Amino acid sequence: MYLDVQHQRTFYDLPLGRMMRVLVGARIRARWPDLTGRALLGVGYAAPYMRPYLEEAERCIAAMPAAQGVVAWPRGGRNSSVLVDETELPFPDHVFDNALVVHCLDHCGDAEALLREIWRVLVPGGRMIVVVANRRGLWARSEISPFGYGRPFSRGQIEGLLRACQFRPSGSDEALCLPPTRSRLVLRSAPAWDRIGRRLWPAFAGLLVIEAEKQLFRGAPAGGETRLLKALRPVFVPEGAAPGMNGRAGSGFSKSGLRQSDFRSVSAGTAPVRRSGSRPTRAR
Repeated sequence: MYLDVQHQRTFYDLPLGRMMRVLVGARIRARWPDLTGRALLGVGYAAPYMRPYLEEAERCIAAMPAAQGVVAWPRGGRNSSVLVDETELPFPDHVFDNALVVHCLDHCGDAEALLREIWRVLVPGGRMIVVVANRRGLWARSEISPFGYGRPFSRGQIEGLLRACQFRPSGSDEALCLPPTRSRLVLRSAPAWDRIGRRLWPAFAGLLVIEAEKQLFRGAPAGGETRLLKALRPVFVPEGAAPGMNGRAGSGFSKSGLRQSDFRSVSAGTAPVRRSGSRPTRAR
């Protein structure tokens, strides 16, 4: 279930939301330092993390799911947000170079359908960043942020889901390596707490930032290896051959395709085998 877009917009205007925008945005910026001339698509409520790319990207579109709602974005500028069905994006194939998915994959009802749609609109080799709550972290168990309301993922779960939808995970990072709190004292020193947590307990970070690349596969024959099948070459009996084992005189072949010498060698070189205690039977 999605959170209302107005609630999310209000959250990112609060001190906790601004701190999260800085810390998580730094991890995204480290993955994508420059998007000059590239088309960027944001799915979910990714607008707070797309703001730094407005001046350099060729195009920025914020696609907000209908179950969540939509607000005009960016503020004070030309609107670049659109209300969408996340499983049927209203864009043609291969139009975006990058996709940023925040507050969407962990809220939608069909994650695979969402990822297939993003795969469709990305160019071949396009890149995507997914930000989800870490199942091991404390932020997934706290309701002071939107990340506490969706479905959390472990690193193995999110990477397995991406591979199943033809994305190749190319990098991962952690964010929010500090306890969830509204304390202004902690928020002022949040960057220092985050650096300490990234060194001491990265497995218990609040969020996972996973980068993946759109993968195109070439069809391969089933079975993997080429198998050779033995083919028998037919042996034809000459016309007029007499029925029976010996065939036509002088031909050297029987109707079964075997040489007459084969029968002679078998009968001449092989002695009959008789079991002990048995009596010979006279043919009638």
